[in-house]
Amino acid sequence: MSDRPDMWPDDSRQNGNGETPGPRVITGEVRHRSTSPLQAPARPYGGHTAGPDGGDHLRHNGDDGDDDGRSRSRSRSRSRSTRLPWVRPSRRRRIARLLALLLCALLLTGAGTYAWADFRLDRAVDLAKVADRPPRGKGTTYLIVGSDSRDGLSEEARKDLHTGSAGGGRTDSMMLLHTGAHGTTMVSLPRDSWLTLPPYVDPDTGKHYRTSKNKLNAAYSLGGPRLLVRTVELNTGMRIDHYAEIGFAGFVGVVDAVGGVEICLDRDIKDTKSGANLAKGCQNLNGTEALAFVRQRHQEARGDLGRSTNQRKFLSALARKAASPGTALDPLRTYPALSAALDTLVVDKDMELPTLVSLFQAMRSVSGGDGKQLNVPVSGLGFSTSKGSAVRWDMAKAKKLFTELRDDRPVSMEEQG
Repeated sequence: MSDRPDMWPDDSRQNGNGETPGPRVITGEVRHRSTSPLQAPARPYGGHTAGPDGGDHLRHNGDDGDDDGRSRSRSRSRSRSTRLPWVRPSRRRRIARLLALLLCALLLTGAGTYAWADFRLDRAVDLAKVADRPPRGKGTTYLIVGSDSRDGLSEEARKDLHTGSAGGGRTDSMMLLHTGAHGTTMVSLPRDSWLTLPPYVDPDTGKHYRTSKNKLNAAYSLGGPRLLVRTVELNTGMRIDHYAEIGFAGFVGVVDAVGGVEICLDRDIKDTKSGANLAKGCQNLNGTEALAFVRQRHQEARGDLGRSTNQRKFLSALARKAASPGTALDPLRTYPALSAALDTLVVDKDMELPTLVSLFQAMRSVSGGDGKQLNVPVSGLGFSTSKGSAVRWDMAKAKKLFTELRDDRPVSMEEQG
């Protein structure tokens, strides 16, 4: 036998010439010799075998399909055995993934809401065109106006809200809101305040008017927001940084959208002109009731000053309700409220949404006790003028108050309820 296991054994027989032949090579089909009982049969898988040329060849699988199938099955088994087993994510990891998905959803929703609100915001007031303005002070001063604009109200709604049908625009409430290093101060400016109106041009006729005395709400009626801003700046010495105005329809819609606002009254209020019919005690006012409450003044002992106090009180409560988690986190309330406000909200051209949010937050801080709520100091109520009964300011005290606000100093005047 040859020392190489893959060679055929030498044939011990000699040929006729006495020579011993070499290894037998069979051409064509390779014939396998039968093995002796002591020799183990060739394994059908792997290993080496001698090829027809006597060389060493790798033997692949067996001779039949069953062997080939068993080989593939074993290969798949080995592959499966090397895979890592699937492990269920931990509870903490599942919660983290859920929070990440919610955060992404909120960011996308917030971005969409921001773009929608920014597109709808009516920036119709150009403060850059206001003439003869005082120098800019410290902090930020907003002029907040509640107009009797009937835009968006049907004839039936006007009747239900007791708004009347008079043409032209007027203001039902005006407030200065100042924010700065010493907190927030909200000052009501009675609409019947007897003040100096600067010279102006009638926007409809082009007629020029000289400086004159008139009620504060006449400034809005005669020259719109720009003349109102000029009049407030002339009589206070404060520069208005931003302007925000909302009409009747927007006010009612916001109150209804947030589910009403709770107000506590120390007496019954019944006023046929505004439609107010409210009982003593704490109650939740809907939009119609709220509008009647902030507009009525004939049942107030201090007349226009009493109405100004009610307006500040209600706006603070409204800001607090709108910012509460039950409202702010409820899209079924937040979106209708925002939509109702945007329907009649008018702001200045430089008012961006973050600035508007800052205004809202300042109003909420006042309602939470972080700030002061004041009426402008007055020296007389029911002051008789050529334009009817008016309110006269105490100019010395008023000048002191507005100087403190303009210079962003602590306000020495006591808060009023």
